[in-house]
Amino acid sequence: MSPPTDQATTQGRAATDRSAGPVVIEARGIDKTFQLPINKVNSLKEQITTFHRGEYKRLEALRDVSFDIHRGEFFGIVGRNGSGKSTLLKVLASIYAADAGRVRMAGRLAPFIELGVGFNQELTARENVELNGVMMGLERREARSRLGAVLEFAELEEFVDMKLKNYSSGMLVRLAFSVMIQSDAEILLIDEVLAVGDASFQQKCADVFHEIRDSDRTVILVTHDMGAVEHYCHRAMLLHDGSVRAVGEPGDIARKYLRLNFQQAPGRSDPLDPESEIADVIINDVWIESGGQRVTSLERGEDLRLCAKLEAKRDVEGPQVGFVFTNIDGVDVAGFGIPENLPERLRAGDRLRISAAIGNRFLPGRYVVKCWVHRNLNLADLVLYSPHVLDFVVFGRDGAGVVFLDQDVEVEIDRGSA
Repeated sequence: MSPPTDQATTQGRAATDRSAGPVVIEARGIDKTFQLPINKVNSLKEQITTFHRGEYKRLEALRDVSFDIHRGEFFGIVGRNGSGKSTLLKVLASIYAADAGRVRMAGRLAPFIELGVGFNQELTARENVELNGVMMGLERREARSRLGAVLEFAELEEFVDMKLKNYSSGMLVRLAFSVMIQSDAEILLIDEVLAVGDASFQQKCADVFHEIRDSDRTVILVTHDMGAVEHYCHRAMLLHDGSVRAVGEPGDIARKYLRLNFQQAPGRSDPLDPESEIADVIINDVWIESGGQRVTSLERGEDLRLCAKLEAKRDVEGPQVGFVFTNIDGVDVAGFGIPENLPERLRAGDRLRISAAIGNRFLPGRYVVKCWVHRNLNLADLVLYSPHVLDFVVFGRDGAGVVFLDQDVEVEIDRGSA
């Protein structure tokens, strides 16, 4: 593999710089247990006529959870459904009280955990924005002064005096998101809200997250989107069965999360155990060729060939291999899969050599190559995910967009009589 890219180095340095700052969130030994009724009583008659004591089962949502988050960090929390992510976020927001442990938080907090929480459906958008600002510690005049910015970002100026009970779900989430980002809170708690609204509003949200990432505000993001974790987060944490299983670089945590979801085959041990670090398929080498030579940079339009050597460590049925090219902004520019030329089964010890000629339509810049390997011809059945197997630079004349296109343009002019 090639050495880390400038982009990866810069992100790693940024994460290091952030982690050197003061701790603003300190969690130590957090436990949270729920009592879930086994026999559900649905009516008053059942309550009166049922004499046996209710039976409950214990759900340990969080067990001895400890971590630190530093000022200015964009910190991701990932895990499978039921791992305790949302419960932890609610403990941090003081919605739930922890059964044991402590949380220390230095800074004003703005939670964005559930759609419309903190809003009064019987009040108008104007009244809700003012009320929310006052609850955040602002004077009423100051809260009122922010109304214009909130409504402009949410694109709801025409509906300022409409009661929220008449808002659509899309309008409500835009308003809630806008209120959150327009607040003075130093700490933001965000639960699965990266894909709110329509496409144009999602782009506005992405722009805001880019700005926040480079600011002194601290963000905790709970998400299942590993692309968002790698793109925005300085560090990330993996929760599993209510416990912290790993904290570290976003790419490493994303890999562990995906292994946890897709690689626990029958008879295999815990996929987070160090002995299971060996994937079913490993990458021995990946490189770019141009003119028959290995290169790390090439001119725009020059021939480009992606080459890779992979090795199967275990049998893999129905293998698929895919590559994606990502630019320095984290945008997936292009990708391709290789299902048709592979055997029906890879046997342990088999080695693959892949050579793919690619039309070089990349604009000048640095690009990172990601690699996936799936089994059973199923994209969800992942056996290998590597978010950074190679990087290279394209140089030459600049252009607009993310790729350039071959052009064959004809223009005709039909002038009328003067």
